[in-house]
Amino acid sequence: MVVFRIERRSGLPAYLQIVHQVEQALRMGALVEGDKLPTAAQVAAATKVNPNTTLKAYRELERSGLVEVRQGAGSFITRTLATPQTAPESPLRTRLGAWMLEAREQGLTAREVTTLFDAALGEAFPETSSLPAHTPAG
Repeated sequence: MVVFRIERRSGLPAYLQIVHQVEQALRMGALVEGDKLPTAAQVAAATKVNPNTTLKAYRELERSGLVEVRQGAGSFITRTLATPQTAPESPLRTRLGAWMLEAREQGLTAREVTTLFDAALGEAFPETSSLPAHTPAG
């Protein structure tokens, strides 16, 4: 199950944040084909957005072929975006997870890890330096 977080100061519309979070969950293998998305009411209650915002996001996901809306049953994932490199059991993901745990054990906060990650990302992928920095959850 994906937990949506809406960053109100991001400048990105809430419905697009939901779309991007579903796409990210699909890339990372957190959502797979056949999974049911939470209802619009559940997302609205959790994120404090209007249910119509969630419905707009789900329609966008449906248009892109990632979600199928089944009348009376809900919205279901129709395909994954995961690759062998991003799947939960991939060696890269496993090493990154171990690094995150080590950083936490060393006393780093989520914000410090994000800052460190963004700096390393900018060094490895200079073309991403113009993208907005990631905001840690919580």
